[in-house]
Amino acid sequence: MMMSVQDLGRQGYQAFGIPVSGALDPVSLRVANALVGNPEGMGALEFRMVGPKLRVAAESVRVALAGTAAPIEILEPARMTVPGGRSIRLQHDQVFRVGTISDSACCYLSVEGGFDLPPVFGSQSTYAKGGFGGFEGRYVRGGDRLPLLLSRTSTNCDRQIDADLSTGNDGAIRVVLGPQKEHFTEEGIETFLTGEFTVSADADRMGIRLEGPIVEHARGFNITSDGIVNGSIQVPGSGQPIVLLADRQTTGDTRKSAR
Repeated sequence: MMMSVQDLGRQGYQAFGIPVSGALDPVSLRVANALVGNPEGMGALEFRMVGPKLRVAAESVRVALAGTAAPIEILEPARMTVPGGRSIRLQHDQVFRVGTISDSACCYLSVEGGFDLPPVFGSQSTYAKGGFGGFEGRYVRGGDRLPLLLSRTSTNCDRQIDADLSTGNDGAIRVVLGPQKEHFTEEGIETFLTGEFTVSADADRMGIRLEGPIVEHARGFNITSDGIVNGSIQVPGSGQPIVLLADRQTTGDTRKSAR
């Protein structure tokens, strides 16, 4: 499910029309890397909803899963389960997988030493719409062989996190009205702040389209574009908000800024 290599993104290139990309959940990426002893921003596998099934081609490998309570399931040669938030050393030809992810939007599988993939504009992050970064500039699919920087693990001990890092799904979301607020009617702003919206099926790493009441514009919806930041909420002519994420465009028009 849209599995890709992501790090903390490529900084400093938006002026050239190049999105930042990077992890949707940078905190969980940092945790996954810490569990295997990597620098915090090293590239790891990001996936949503359902994880991959993988076979170890190296002599040995140390992996860790963060961002979910789902476990790593070792399938061959003997079955065992490793909880999320803990690293594990695996041997050549062992097969493991991550099953259904039901408690978070995305999670990360890190590998000790990281992947042997060239950085593009200073980052391993995959930008699939542009066809660069990560593994061949695309999402990872069945049959791919991901090269590793280490052919065997270090002698370091495995690590685990004892603290509960889950943030829950029912907390408040802070919204800051952006400089285009005068392009919405007072009723439109009130609708956005008090209405009930649901995430539609039209969602990817670029943004999430919400479905709900129409957010009314005051002066039309075509205005001069300016810079986009992570978490900006764009309201196109349909009146249905779009929350912009890691692969967001570098510039856009009618929106409110949000965190």
